[in-house]
Amino acid sequence: MTDTAKLILEGKTYDLPIVVGTENEKAIDITRLRQDTGFVTMDSGLANTGSCKSGVTFIDGEKGILRFRGYPIEELAAKSTFVETAYLVVYGELPKATQLKKFSNLLNASSLIHEDMTHFFFGFPRDAHPMGILSTMVASLSTFYPAPEDLTEDMENQLVANLISQVRTISAMSYKKSIGEPVVYPSIKLKYVENFLNMMFSSPVKDYVQDPDIVHAVETFLILHADHEQNCSTSTVRMVGSSLANIYSVVSSGVCALWGRRHGGANQEVITMLEHIRDSGAKPAEFVERAKNRAERLMGFGHRVYKAYDPRAKILKEICHKLLAKPGMTDPCFDIAMELEAIAMKDPYFLERNLYPNVDFYSGLILKAAAIPYDMFTVLFAIGRTPGWLAQWREMTHSEDFRLARPRQIYTGPNERHYLDMKDRK
Repeated sequence: MTDTAKLILEGKTYDLPIVVGTENEKAIDITRLRQDTGFVTMDSGLANTGSCKSGVTFIDGEKGILRFRGYPIEELAAKSTFVETAYLVVYGELPKATQLKKFSNLLNASSLIHEDMTHFFFGFPRDAHPMGILSTMVASLSTFYPAPEDLTEDMENQLVANLISQVRTISAMSYKKSIGEPVVYPSIKLKYVENFLNMMFSSPVKDYVQDPDIVHAVETFLILHADHEQNCSTSTVRMVGSSLANIYSVVSSGVCALWGRRHGGANQEVITMLEHIRDSGAKPAEFVERAKNRAERLMGFGHRVYKAYDPRAKILKEICHKLLAKPGMTDPCFDIAMELEAIAMKDPYFLERNLYPNVDFYSGLILKAAAIPYDMFTVLFAIGRTPGWLAQWREMTHSEDFRLARPRQIYTGPNERHYLDMKDRK
């Protein structure tokens, strides 16, 4: 294959470099397109635009493949922990025992937020959405933990630990404030996920009893969400980070982007749909037919990248089976979800359009089984995605071609016109 592509514009031929990734992904480099030709490209939604080179995550949507730093997501979900996966995503390699211990200790030591920040929670309305609180509190961390413009390696590592730990602490505190209970501080005796669940559900009058199956389910959820290439929130993080904004503002911008129901809020909408089917008494087959006629919305199917079964959904489906088979954990919404999937996977309408279950279809059921409130679903997504945001930020800021992001546009407004005095305006 040639290493250039030829572009013919207005009778002139231009050679454009071809970039090939390690998995044989191909791109046409148009960095000099406007400079050389006066043209820009149009790509609504940026679905065909490679905005960067990255070694963090590989996705093959046609084959249903997802790998972090080369490791299949199936292996990480089965064998790794969230802290170990976070280290891998951020630093590029699985840690040795001494590295993992040092990283874990740093996370523990960084898990508290400044005590004065706890007063901020009193300023939010009782019914404030946890994502609104999280984005605000993360941004405010910069005033309590200011970082110099020129970061040393140790300072950068400390900022990484601060955010991975403190996002979890702020999330649990925001929930406690929403239900009027005193905050529970992180404990050095508990691991990452156990710590979060304890901060969420224990109180001065009630100890929280850890269920290993719940811990495993939440841990797997976080691992699966640790990164996912250049999605909306990750691209936002890179865009904001390109201005050299402080890292707390950068991660806060990712939280804000994730909040949207087209992105991180989709799993909550799946639960709402399943409960609607349950409460209405509708048969899943009837609901699917209405969805095909656009009278209903079938949430949790299809993905912008995956044109095969989302590999994360396969993992979560198995965990749902095991978790909801436990005594007292039965959920009719899971039975409805299974029936919806069985119907859709035999229907040419879905198969021809590559509409397979995505990660949101089963992730909400797992969080629901873990007693996570619905408006905290996206918060859990943000906790899981924080290592990925930090990895992408580090990779970008250390790259040789690091530059301020500045997309172009095609202007469609009025042509030049001139100011009219009020009396002359019609």
